[in-house]
Amino acid sequence: MPITVATLILAGISLVVQNALMVRITQSVSTVLITLVINSSVGLTALLAILISRNGLAGLAEAAGAVRPWALLPGLLGSFFVFAGILGYQRLGAAPTIAVLVASQLLTGLAFDAAISGKTMAGFSAWQLVGALLLVSGAVLVAGRNA
Repeated sequence: MPITVATLILAGISLVVQNALMVRITQSVSTVLITLVINSSVGLTALLAILISRNGLAGLAEAAGAVRPWALLPGLLGSFFVFAGILGYQRLGAAPTIAVLVASQLLTGLAFDAAISGKTMAGFSAWQLVGALLLVSGAVLVAGRNA
């Protein structure tokens, strides 16, 4: 198994564990915002430690210099994704949440790939389109009872 695929599998497993733990944190505090702050703080601390250990203070200076208004959007989108995951786990359960997230990511990914490559739907193989249809159908079946 290529290292990239193994990394993606581990990330998928980690996402389930992360969301389950974050639901538990959310149940013990007054607002989901506390959970999100804890999550972001731990991630930021770890990333800063790695950056400083690899690049020294020059890494911090480069990071500060790279900030542009549009560069803040990925952090906001990431926080929204984490919030939506917690909400989904609490209200729908793990499997329906993951099914909806993955199906929406796949459809958006296909649209993104088409947009940057100039493809239309006809530019995708039949296997890709059937795979997308099956994945979305599976998401409807898994999440349909809870949505």
